[in-house]
Amino acid sequence: MRLHTILSPQLFPLFSDDVVGKQVLIIDILRATTSMVVMLENGAISVKPVSGVGEALGLKRENPNLLIAGERNGYKVEGFDFGNSPQEFTPERVAGKSLVITTTNGTQALSLSLAASHIWVGGFLNIDALVEAISAKGEDVFLFCAGWKGHVNLEDTLFAGAVAKSLLLKDFAIADDATRAAMVLWEQAQGDLHGFLSEASHVQRFQSMHAESDLDACLRMNTSDRAVIYEKGVLVAIPR
Repeated sequence: MRLHTILSPQLFPLFSDDVVGKQVLIIDILRATTSMVVMLENGAISVKPVSGVGEALGLKRENPNLLIAGERNGYKVEGFDFGNSPQEFTPERVAGKSLVITTTNGTQALSLSLAASHIWVGGFLNIDALVEAISAKGEDVFLFCAGWKGHVNLEDTLFAGAVAKSLLLKDFAIADDATRAAMVLWEQAQGDLHGFLSEASHVQRFQSMHAESDLDACLRMNTSDRAVIYEKGVLVAIPR
C-alpha cells in the first residue's frame, strides 16, 4: 500500500487517472472538513457536500427543512443558515437535521475525486479514526490537500504529513516527495502547531476576519472517534 500526496487541486490533473479505484482523503483543515466532522458528531442526520452556491440554494428551495452551510472567500454566503465555522454546528442547531455544505476549497476538491473507491474527509479532530479506517481498506491512498484557491497551504500539508506518519506504522510506503515533504513539516510543527502556523496565510486571513477562535477548534486532536466517508452523495460517520 502506497501513500501519495496531492498538495493542491491545481496538481490534481496529474493524478486524475491514478486515483481511480483508490482511496482519497480530502483535507481542508481550515475549515470545511473539520466542520463536516463536527456536524455529524453533533447529531446531523446527513451532510451533503455540493460544489456550487446555486446548487445549495436549489436544494433548499426543494426542501425548506434543509439547512445550508457554506462560505465564499471565508465569509458566510448570503441567504445561508450557517457559514463554515465548526463552532456554529452545535448539537442544539444541527441534531436531527439534514445539511448541505459548499465551500471555496474543500467541497471543490471532493467533487474532483468522485472516481475514487473511497473518499474520506476529516481533520485533527478525528485523525486516529481516519488512520484506522484507511488502513483497514488495504488500498493505496491519496492525501488531497484542498489548499486555498488552487494554492498550497501550510495547515493542509501539515495534516497530510501527520496522517502519513501514522500510516507508515501500518505498512504503507511513501510514494512521492510531496509526502516526504509533508512529513518533514509535520515533524517540525507537531510540538507547537499554533506557533508554527502563526504566519500561515490562512491564519492571517482568519485574523483579518476576527475568526481566530476557529483555529483552536480546528487544531484540537481526536475529539471525535468517527471516520467520515462520502457514500451515495452524502457524508456518513463510521465509529471506530
